[in-house]
Amino acid sequence: MNIHSTAVVDPQAEVHSTASIEPYAVIDGPVRIGAETTIGAHTVVSGHTSIGYGNTIGSFASIGAPPQDLHYRGEPTELIIGNNNHIREYVSIHRGTVDGSGKTVIGNENMIMAYSHIAHDCRIGDHVIMANVATLAGHVEIGGHVNLGGLVAVHQFCRIGDYTYIGGMSGISMDVPPFVILSGTRNRMRISGINKIGLRRNGLDKKTISRLDQAFKIIFRTPDLLTKDALDKTMQEVPDCPQVRQLVDFFRTSTRGVVKRIEEEWE
Repeated sequence: MNIHSTAVVDPQAEVHSTASIEPYAVIDGPVRIGAETTIGAHTVVSGHTSIGYGNTIGSFASIGAPPQDLHYRGEPTELIIGNNNHIREYVSIHRGTVDGSGKTVIGNENMIMAYSHIAHDCRIGDHVIMANVATLAGHVEIGGHVNLGGLVAVHQFCRIGDYTYIGGMSGISMDVPPFVILSGTRNRMRISGINKIGLRRNGLDKKTISRLDQAFKIIFRTPDLLTKDALDKTMQEVPDCPQVRQLVDFFRTSTRGVVKRIEEEWE
């Protein structure tokens, strides 16, 4: 094992023989660390935390600390991190609560930049980028291929759909639908359109993007229609596109309400 002599590793921990633990890192409790994962200098990994293979965790990170929840009483809740994630310096990720799912879950191939925070019971998909100081409150759900700009703050229990791009310093207090670009704070959150560049970069074809654009115009640019009627009309006019169905279902399953303000409203 590549464990530095100054690192402290709890006897309960399971560390793969190809993992690396850098100087002054602390592995505290029944932690599991997978193959080819590197734990940076001075980082603390604690609790019932499971880390997959190929991850890189930078220095001074806090991974698997108890949740910042007044009701937490030391229950053995979990943090589960997938594979090939880049988690940079000073990131903090907390394990779940019994009042939530009991788990905080991070997927695969994500980039979590410096000083970002992921609170208890959050669920992060794959290929997510969280720029510096992006912050998630408890119980937030982030889909796949999402990009959060620097200093973005997301309110507890919010959902952010797949392929969404959120501009820096945005404050998110409602659900954000998939496939869109959004920026703004509080009651000034606004959507500027479909995230066409991000969709093309991730391999969606022109036909799918065109159908999403058609659906966007019906849902967001027909102010004379109630949201329910706009969703029904969308499914009538664009019936055979899985991504459009995903967009419509996101609205229909929201409990916090979905952002619908568009950029033109503030021009």
